Amino acid sequence: MNKNYLISGLIALFVSAFSFTAIHYFSKHKTKSILVEHVNSTPSQTAVFTINEDGKTIPLDFQETAKDVLDAVVHIKSTHIYSGNTQPYQWRSIPDPFKDFFGDGLGQKFFFESPSPNQSKQPKTKLGSGSGVIFSDDGYIITNNHVIAESDDIEVTLHDNRTFKARVVGTDPSTDLALLQIKAKDLPYVPFVDSDNVNIGQWVMAVGNPLGLNSTVTAGIVSAKGRNINILKEKYAVENFIQTDAAINPGNSGGALVNLEGGLIGINTAIASPTGTFAGYGFAIPSNIVSKVMEDLIEFGSVQRGVLGIMIKTIDGNFAKKNKLHVSEGVYVDSLLSHSAAGKAGIKKGDIIVKVNDNSIKTSPELQGEIAQFRPGDEIEISYIRNGKRKNTKVILNNRDGNTKLAPDSASELERILGIEMIDLDKKMLNALNIDTGIKIEKVYPGKVKKHTQMQDGFIITHIDGEKVKDKENFFKTLKKKKGGVMLQGIYEDIPGEYYYAFGME
Repeated sequence: MNKNYLISGLIALFVSAFSFTAIHYFSKHKTKSILVEHVNSTPSQTAVFTINEDGKTIPLDFQETAKDVLDAVVHIKSTHIYSGNTQPYQWRSIPDPFKDFFGDGLGQKFFFESPSPNQSKQPKTKLGSGSGVIFSDDGYIITNNHVIAESDDIEVTLHDNRTFKARVVGTDPSTDLALLQIKAKDLPYVPFVDSDNVNIGQWVMAVGNPLGLNSTVTAGIVSAKGRNINILKEKYAVENFIQTDAAINPGNSGGALVNLEGGLIGINTAIASPTGTFAGYGFAIPSNIVSKVMEDLIEFGSVQRGVLGIMIKTIDGNFAKKNKLHVSEGVYVDSLLSHSAAGKAGIKKGDIIVKVNDNSIKTSPELQGEIAQFRPGDEIEISYIRNGKRKNTKVILNNRDGNTKLAPDSASELERILGIEMIDLDKKMLNALNIDTGIKIEKVYPGKVKKHTQMQDGFIITHIDGEKVKDKENFFKTLKKKKGGVMLQGIYEDIPGEYYYAFGME
C-alpha cells in the first residue's frame, strides 16, 4: 500500500511540473498548439463495496449488472392513428397526468370535431416512445400503461436490434402497468426480487431509452419508499412508489430499476420536475406490485384486486394531536364501506393499522401497496391499535362487489379480443342517465373495437343488435352467439345523442 502511495505521489509531482513548464512555454511563445495527453491507467484501485440483501459484501460495480440487464430492456414505439373527419360534436379528451412528469408525447388533449370544408380528411398519426422489460423467455414484456395507451400499433425493438410487433395482453390503469407479448422464444429476461427488502440508501441502476438514446444506463440510490405523488387519476389508483435519484428522463417510462445483482425492484414510471426533464427525483412501481399484476393479467386477463373495504388517512403529528391519538404514525380507519372485509374481521372506525403480515405500515400508500399484492379470497393478518392496545385479526379480502369471487376468465378473454375494459352500472347511475340497463366501457385499448370503430372511453352500451344489455354477463353471453357483424348502440354521459358502432366477430 505504501508503495502505491509513493508511485501516486511521484506521478502527481511529475504532472504538476510538466503542466507548469508547458504553460510557461506556451504563454511565452504565444502559440495556439495544444498538447493532448492520453492516460491509459491510474494507480487507483477498486476499493468501494456495498452490502447486498443477504448481508454479503459485494463490489460497487455496475459493469456486470449492465451486461445482464441491457439485453432484457426493450424500446417501445407506439402509433396512434386518428382521423380529423369524425362525427359532429364527438370529442375525446385525454387527461394525462404524466405530461408534467414525463412528456412521452402522451400529454396532449385531442378534440374531434366536425371538419371545416378545407380541412384535410387524411388520417393523422401520433407517435409515443418508451421502454419495456422482458420478464420471461417466451416474450412477455412489462411496460407502463401510459406508454401504449391509445395505440393502434406497437413495435418492440430488442437490444440486438431485432424488431417485433406486440399485442396487448392486458392493462391495469390503476397501477399504470401494461402487459405486452411478442412472438419470440429463448429471450434474455430480468428476474423479480422482493421489493419489500429494498432499503433506503441502497444502490440501484435505471435502464431505458431516454430522449431517443437507446439502451441508456444510469445509477443512483433509493431515496425513499412508499411515495404517493397523486399522478394516477384512476378511481382506485394504487401509488406506493420507490423514489430514486438515478437519472430518468422522457423515454425511460416502463424501463427497469434494478439492484446491483441485476434483480428487478421496480418499473420506472415518472419524474418530479418543473421542466419535464430530470431534476433529481424519479419514481418506480415496486416489483411486488408489478409481479402480481403481471400474473393476474396472464392468468385471468384482468387484475384480481383484493380490498379491505375501508376509507383511510395517514396519521401525522397534527392529525394525532387533533384526534387525541397516542401514536404519530400508522393508518387511521376513517370509515367502513358496506360489505367491508375489515369490518367483518372486527376492525372499527378509529382503529389504527400498523402492520400487515410481517410488514410495518406507517402511511396510506404503504397499506395500499401491501393490499395490492393480494387477490379476493386471500387471508392476511392485520395488527392495529384500539384505545392504546395492540390487537391482531385475520382478514379475508373481498372484491369491489363485496364478495370473494374472482372475475371469470371467459369474460376477460372476450374483453382482450375486443380491447375493452367494462363495468356494470348501479341503479343510481342508471337513474342519473335515464336508462333502464347498460354497461360502461371504462377503457378502450388495441383490439377489434379500436381497429374498426371510433368508440371512446366512457361509452355506455345499452343495446347489442337491438337487444337490451342488462349487465356484463348478459353482454358476453349474447356476444358469444353472434357471427358476422355486431352493432352496439349506446350513449355518452356528457355528450348528447345516441351513437352506433359496428364491427365483425369473425
